[in-house]
Amino acid sequence: MYKNIETQKVLQLKELVAYQAGQVVSRTLVQNDKVSMTVFSFDKGEEISTHASGGDAMVTVLEGTGRFTVGGKVFILKAGETLIMPKDVPHAVYGEERFKMQLTVSF
Repeated sequence: MYKNIETQKVLQLKELVAYQAGQVVSRTLVQNDKVSMTVFSFDKGEEISTHASGGDAMVTVLEGTGRFTVGGKVFILKAGETLIMPKDVPHAVYGEERFKMQLTVSF
């Protein structure tokens, strides 16, 4: 079930999280044993350090530019671009500039 989000309303996902200086901000939209969906904003230079997920993770950049390191390979994504980060493969996320993304993890 969706939470922290209005239903039956046209929304812009990038508007669901605001930028905050020196921070990564997140808003969880779905969290259960099959799927997790979260919208993030990253201030420039902020990061989520290397970790692995118990499910396949799909990120779509909503605004700005982010750097994703997946299994040692670097990907620079801009608004509208999507990347799949496979289950159990170490990955990290870094704000090349302020950016927002949607993360969906399928377990």
